[in-house]
Amino acid sequence: MTMHQASGRWKLGLALALITAACWATLPVALKITLERLDPITLTWVRFLVAALVLALWLGIRGGTAVFATLDRRRWMLLTVAALMLIGNYVFYLLGVQHTSPANAQLLIQLAPLLMALGGIFVFRESYRPGQWLGLAIIAVGLGLFFGDQLRATAQTGQGYLLGSAYVIVGAVVWAAYALIQKQLLLRLSSSAILLFIYMVAAGVLLPFSHPRELLALDSRHALLLAYCAINTLVAYGAFAEALAHWQASRVSAVLATTPLLCLATVALVHAFAPASIAAEHVALFGYAGAALVVIGSTMSSLLGNKPEVIE
Repeated sequence: MTMHQASGRWKLGLALALITAACWATLPVALKITLERLDPITLTWVRFLVAALVLALWLGIRGGTAVFATLDRRRWMLLTVAALMLIGNYVFYLLGVQHTSPANAQLLIQLAPLLMALGGIFVFRESYRPGQWLGLAIIAVGLGLFFGDQLRATAQTGQGYLLGSAYVIVGAVVWAAYALIQKQLLLRLSSSAILLFIYMVAAGVLLPFSHPRELLALDSRHALLLAYCAINTLVAYGAFAEALAHWQASRVSAVLATTPLLCLATVALVHAFAPASIAAEHVALFGYAGAALVVIGSTMSSLLGNKPEVIE
C-alpha cells in the first residue's frame, strides 16, 4: 500500500505547526469560560457547524468538492472513521476541561501528539534518529513530572480531577487515530476536503444531542468567546492538516508538545487582567521542571532530524 510522504518543505510545516500550537494553547481558556453558559455537546456542535459552513462555501467557490466523486469504498470508510475519531476527541476533551483546569487538560492531551509520533514511525516508516528518540523520552518524563505535580496540588480539592484526566486521555487516543488516518487520506484528498467531510458529519451527528436554544441566552462576552472557539477550529485544524502535508508527523507532534507552556502563559495572562474569569494555575517546582523538559524534548525531536529535511 502506498504511504503518504511529506513534501519536504519543513519551514512551512514548522510555521503551520506553531500556528496550531498557539490556537490550541488559547482554546482551553475560551472553552472553560464558555462552558459557564453552554453544555459541552452544544458548544462542540456549534464549532463543527460554523467550520462546516465556512469551509463548504470556500471549497464550493473553488470547486474543491468534485474530488469526492472519485473515492472508492475504502477511502469513504477511512473518512467516516476519521470523523468519528475527531468527534470523540472534541467531546471527551471538553468533558475533561469541565472537570479540570485548562493547563492540566492541555498537558494531558499532549499524549495525542506522542501517540501520533509513534504512529508516524511505525505505520508510515518515518525515520527517527537516536537524538530524537531521546527527545521523545524527555517529553514523556516532563509530562509525567507535570502530571504528578498537578495531581498532588489537587489531591485535597480536586475530586473530579481524575475523572477529567480520564476523559482527556481517551480524547488523546482517538485524536491520534484521527491524525494518522487523515495523513493517509492526503494521498487522494486535500486537507480542506477531508476536514469539510468531517465537520459536516460531526455537525449532523451531534445535532440531536445539542440544545441550540441555549445560544439565545448568551451575553456578548460569552457569544464572542463562542465565536472565537468556532474560528479556532477552522484555523487550528486547517494549519495542522497542511503541516502534515509538508512535514513528517513525528516532527509536527514534537512542536505541538510545547502547547502546555503556551497554555500556562495564556492562563496567567487572562487571570492577571480578569481574575474572575479564570482561576490561576498552581504549579510547583516539579511542575515547572516538567514543563521545561517538554520544551527541551520537543526541540530535540524537531531539530535533530535527517539532514535532507533540515536543509532546503
